[in-house]
Amino acid sequence: MNLSKKIKELINLEVDRQQRGLILIASENYCSAEVLAAMGSPLSNKYSEGYPGKRYYSGNEHIDQIERLAQQLALEMFNLKDKDWHANVQPHSGSSANLAVYLGVLKPGDKILAMDLAHGGHLTHGSPVNFSGKLFNFVHYGVDPKTNLIDYKAVEKIALKEKPKMIVCGATAYPRTIDFKKFGVIAKKSGAILVADISHIAGLIVAGVHPSPFPYADIVTSTTHKTLGGPRSAFIICRTELAKEIDKAIFPGLQGGPLENMIAAKALCFNHALTNDFKKIQTQTIKNARALATELIKRNYNLVSGGTDNHLLLLDLRPQKINGKQAADALETADIFTNANMIPFDPASPFAPSGLRLGTPALSTRGMKEKEMKLVAELIDKVLRNFGSTRITKKAKQEVTQLTKKFPLSAVR
Repeated sequence: MNLSKKIKELINLEVDRQQRGLILIASENYCSAEVLAAMGSPLSNKYSEGYPGKRYYSGNEHIDQIERLAQQLALEMFNLKDKDWHANVQPHSGSSANLAVYLGVLKPGDKILAMDLAHGGHLTHGSPVNFSGKLFNFVHYGVDPKTNLIDYKAVEKIALKEKPKMIVCGATAYPRTIDFKKFGVIAKKSGAILVADISHIAGLIVAGVHPSPFPYADIVTSTTHKTLGGPRSAFIICRTELAKEIDKAIFPGLQGGPLENMIAAKALCFNHALTNDFKKIQTQTIKNARALATELIKRNYNLVSGGTDNHLLLLDLRPQKINGKQAADALETADIFTNANMIPFDPASPFAPSGLRLGTPALSTRGMKEKEMKLVAELIDKVLRNFGSTRITKKAKQEVTQLTKKFPLSAVR
């Protein structure tokens, strides 16, 4: 077998899937052509253990300049001054960024308060199957059973009782605004370090369409590939007094040589996030999420918390008598890509949860607006309402292709 030919063929097939499909996975987006080019650049050849000006190998003159630019732009995105804040742009992923934070300022076994995975939190926020839950003593807060919203008084009560050394706020399946100011008050009252994991909403925050965790948080972590629309990577921003601990936790604590091709791509991503075009896309992302939510509610779908304030919505499919896995599989057959997800207080198994998570970042990057969201809702409803009908699904797939052809993606070609 000619492996090069086979890999190229598979890449082309994946590119075609991204072009023709409706990407409604809340944690996915499209990179720009320049970001893709940086990721595939010869920067990948260079070993650069350490940090700018303090490398363990020679030949890092240009690498240092790139990394410093990325650090500078990471702070500039959030209007932060380097005398108060420090950016580490070396984390390979959101998971490694979070682990570095825990290990950098805490000791294994210390207590951390975070959002329950089953209520919208993340694996790295203390799930027992994850390193976080294995290494640290996590206690959790969730949402109110009636409203499905974070009850900040309940969070404060838990914090004052448990006295955690750290509080983590941020989520992966919470469709409402997170009040970082209230978390800041709770952290101060309980004497905890406040960490904001903004992986999902970083782009919205940069654009000013979601409240910022600065200056309430002590440390902020984020991925770069969701609403930011950059490479599949991450960064950490912390107060300058914590910089030494965070940097040591990443290197030599967790990682060896950084991926400088990815750091260059991050710099380009951060620079784009400062543009008016980026801000318009983020504004449209929220408009599209709300429009999609409205249209699905009209079609008798039950949305967790009744709607959305951000880029994602969570459907409770129990009234439709199908689970999230069945729904995601059926929609995939029509080239509509989503993901099954737990809903708060879900009686079902995580492998066949009651919920379906939808997100609008990728469709918004493509240029789709409220008009298209109405059609997307119709297509989703058509497939799910006629669950199991091959004929209906085939027709929906044809309509998906017709829609996506109107919004071509030159960057993935």
